[in-house]
Amino acid sequence: MSNLARKLQQEQQQTQHSAPKSSVKIKSSVTLGEKVIAIAFGLMVCIGAAFIISKQAAIYEVNKEIQLSESAIEDQKKVNSDLSNQIDELNRYERIWAKAKELGLTLNEKNIKVVQD
Repeated sequence: MSNLARKLQQEQQQTQHSAPKSSVKIKSSVTLGEKVIAIAFGLMVCIGAAFIISKQAAIYEVNKEIQLSESAIEDQKKVNSDLSNQIDELNRYERIWAKAKELGLTLNEKNIKVVQD
């Protein structure tokens, strides 16, 4: 390096060392009150989240029970429909007449009475 470069380097070092430092210190830390507020807010968020999750779980359980009840109702409706069809099948006149003949009953026109509604 040349002398000129060394002089420039020395001058720059001197200006850096001789720069006046301010005696005022800027405090950038968080105060105790702000910490308490932040912690309280965090706790409220956590408690609120837990409350929402518990309510959603309860809603899920109720919906599951409703679906199970609805499927049971649909199954019972099918059974009732099948039983109604069996009743209609068993109430047919021809079946009743065949069962009566099988048991030895006969149709006597003299014993028939017509009932008006």
